[in-house]
Amino acid sequence: MQDALVSKEMAKAASRNGPGKSRWSEFRARFAGWFTAYCGHDLRCLQSLDSFTALMYRPTDGAALGVARALFGLMMLIDIPEERGGGNLDFRWGDPRACRFPLVNGMEPLGYARMGVVYLVMWLGALGITLGYRFRLTCLMFVTSYWYVFVLDKSSWNNHSYLYGLLGTLFLFTDANKFLSFDAYKNRTSSQEVPFWNYFILKYQFFILYFLAGLKKMCPEWLSGYAMSNLSYHWVFLPFRSLLGPQLTDLLIVHWFGCIFDTLVVFFLIYAPTRKTATLFACAFHLMNSRLFHIGMFPWTCLTQLPLYYSVSWPRLVWKKLSFGESIEKFTKHQKPKKQTQQPPGKRRKIVTGAILLYCGLQLFLPYSHFITKGYNNWTNGLYGYSWDMMVHAWDTVLTSIKVTDNNTNQTHYLMPYAFVDNDRWTKHADMAHQFARCIDRNMRQEYAAADRKKMTNFSVHFDIWCSLNGRFLQRIFNPQVDILTAEWSPFKPVDWLLPLLHEFTEMRTKIELMTRDVHTWSNTSDVLFVADFPGLTLDNYIVPEMDNVTLTILEGSATYYHDEHPNPIHLTKGQRLPNIPPEFHHVTTTSSTPSSMVYTFVNKTTQTTSNERESSANKTPILPLGQELGHRLDNYVRFFQHVGNSLLYEIYGVPMPRRVRIAPDETTWTKD
Repeated sequence: MQDALVSKEMAKAASRNGPGKSRWSEFRARFAGWFTAYCGHDLRCLQSLDSFTALMYRPTDGAALGVARALFGLMMLIDIPEERGGGNLDFRWGDPRACRFPLVNGMEPLGYARMGVVYLVMWLGALGITLGYRFRLTCLMFVTSYWYVFVLDKSSWNNHSYLYGLLGTLFLFTDANKFLSFDAYKNRTSSQEVPFWNYFILKYQFFILYFLAGLKKMCPEWLSGYAMSNLSYHWVFLPFRSLLGPQLTDLLIVHWFGCIFDTLVVFFLIYAPTRKTATLFACAFHLMNSRLFHIGMFPWTCLTQLPLYYSVSWPRLVWKKLSFGESIEKFTKHQKPKKQTQQPPGKRRKIVTGAILLYCGLQLFLPYSHFITKGYNNWTNGLYGYSWDMMVHAWDTVLTSIKVTDNNTNQTHYLMPYAFVDNDRWTKHADMAHQFARCIDRNMRQEYAAADRKKMTNFSVHFDIWCSLNGRFLQRIFNPQVDILTAEWSPFKPVDWLLPLLHEFTEMRTKIELMTRDVHTWSNTSDVLFVADFPGLTLDNYIVPEMDNVTLTILEGSATYYHDEHPNPIHLTKGQRLPNIPPEFHHVTTTSSTPSSMVYTFVNKTTQTTSNERESSANKTPILPLGQELGHRLDNYVRFFQHVGNSLLYEIYGVPMPRRVRIAPDETTWTKD
């Protein structure tokens, strides 16, 4: 009788809910089951802030976190003398005339000697992170000194430099010193458990790294194969090149597989049944990157953090398999968690959870925040680093002309592109170009003041820089008629003296490839150069004597050609060509109302010699130059400690600082301040 009454009540409830609600309940139940199977967590933990906070503070074994901390610190110990520039402190911070590109205008380095002390603090902090000794203090030492060096020079920014700073900051707030550390050894009676959010925030950071890098690659620039062209000729792609050929290897393996890998690898790492396969692919991917690109410890850092996606107790399991079961049991006997009654999370824990969610949202927003920071946009959006657009944009800077005019005497000076800098990152960013112009003005004023030329202090600086982005025509990036010193720049306004990318010629990249292949079939020394320019602007080009049979052909628009010895202009329209251009300066002015495009074909007499030298050098270079890399790293470490030691001697005793000075691109000499 009671069963019949229950059945009637269930029937009434079903009739009230209706078939739609029943199907929705069934879908929710299935989704909850799938979520638990995929992520390992109950879906109900996302229903409220209290439940999510309880999940974030769930006691979790800190073993895997401790190993990740130690390996990260070890990677930074190797990185500091390398990509942070510790081995070349004198080159990077020793020249007072060198131009810097700080994030905040007017920010200056402390000086060669004190920068050595800053690097020493950074190195000691990384050592403390590795050993887990006074972890909170040493991690703070590393983070503060690292971010200080980072913001001092935007020209050295890249994705992995930004990643290291984020990881160091995240480790600072975790309890990553509760395992495999001196701190844990000194406090052997304390628990080795950490809140689950310690793992969550680190794994989320790598999710952002991979997933957004994949999303950024879902663009025609990458999927069409223009970003990393000719990469298939590297020896790591030899099996694919033999099977598919160079073009399909570039397109399918480099670009398409790279996009798919970045987008999906983290999802496969989260799901237990596919975790091992994803790890194998990730290892192969990062080892390949370590051979292809000079990107320091980035692939190795990513590899050291992959175990975070495995069991949080995997180090203990590995230790037991190595037949040290009794030792580990004695060491962790006191680590058994105490039974605790379930209580609502406190206010402090909710605040921490809110901060975690805010950080997660900020990391999702920053790569797409370029509509706010418009002053940092150029042909691509934002500064290279926090956008995670890794390898999507390949730049080819062919010509950099820096003209400095004394407005009092109308004297014009042309500076070498690397006169006060050690890289050309500034040539692609208006904010850095603006800072560089002011640095040139400062150096010129000092030089004239030292020569008692006090009246010559009013300068104009003009940049004429020709770049190609992802296989397009060479074109100017800045307006050469604008004095950059007096030009306006704001981080929140578009740069009006930045010339736009000529998208109307983008579709001609296929034609560029076909014409390039055709010209290269003429002979082993034939070559080609594609140029585009804006109406009213003049291209000043110099033909060196090593070039022969130079021919100029107009592809789109019209232009006027003339040279200094014979100023009579020659007007050229679409399809017309001018052969046998003599080896001297000539000028090509775009006369059409729309941008013009043109092509130079020529024979380079030095190409064959250079090609033979490269082949000979390639034959002598080992496929895996591990000995050379190890020797290079050791040399950097020796120089790093020399610089740091000299800095301490100078700060304590006033001993003069020896400093190398570049006297030629490949030569150095020593001097003392």
